[in-house]
Amino acid sequence: MKTRIISGIVLGILVVAAMYLGGPLLYLFCAVASFVGMFELYRIFEIQNKAPGIIGYLMAFVFYLNLSRGGDRQIEAVLLIAGLMALMTLYVLKFPAFKTEQIVIAFFGVIYVAVMLSYIYRCRMEELGFYYSWIIWAGSWVNDTFAYFTGMAFGKHKMAKVLSPKKTIEGAIGGIVMTTIIATVFGYFLNTLAHIDQPEMPLVFMAAGAISSLLGIIGDLSASAIKRNHNIKDYGKLIPGHGGILDRFDSVIFTAPAVYWSVALLSQIFH
Repeated sequence: MKTRIISGIVLGILVVAAMYLGGPLLYLFCAVASFVGMFELYRIFEIQNKAPGIIGYLMAFVFYLNLSRGGDRQIEAVLLIAGLMALMTLYVLKFPAFKTEQIVIAFFGVIYVAVMLSYIYRCRMEELGFYYSWIIWAGSWVNDTFAYFTGMAFGKHKMAKVLSPKKTIEGAIGGIVMTTIIATVFGYFLNTLAHIDQPEMPLVFMAAGAISSLLGIIGDLSASAIKRNHNIKDYGKLIPGHGGILDRFDSVIFTAPAVYWSVALLSQIFH
């Protein structure tokens, strides 16, 4: 428990520093986390040091190189299509050296880990990203905390009995409600104290908080499902007491793009 607390504090400090400073530090943080996470995922399917995995790493490298230069969407589309073609070419030329699921997971890993985690950086670098990007962590870690305590106090109905026996519907509701309240209050005070003068901000933050916390639960259970299917306890041991990158950032993988797109779309709707 002591090791878990200490490593959690260190990780928290690193995340806060990267989020506060943004720029190159946050970019490096997301890139490193993406490559480590991909390695953890690929290791389950035994392609972490084989051709499909190497193609996946190269795709992620080009993706982050493009992101450092503004993140051209057309380049991203070409990269994903070309990467898929490269993987299928490998599959055909080396058949039957690699299984279908190994080729699929190589492509999936780029989207699931590298692309989705990149939205932490994308959010932070938006005009008001310094403010709303914190909802990513509220939808993940704050949501987890309140869900745990609400579940302990009131939990009776299991939410996913096989994937996570301790999670309850009551706990999930408690986490979503508290995260939404915190996000709404944060949006309100930004308007009044930071003088941002965007009346729609509390509504946008409220919706973003609710959406991200709901999807954060799905992200958590999705990562658990992969582990259960392959009979592993943790993805890695990088973070003592917590496991690997995918163990600690499973819900963030979902909350980051959820916050980015919900804020982008809702700002236009409510404006």
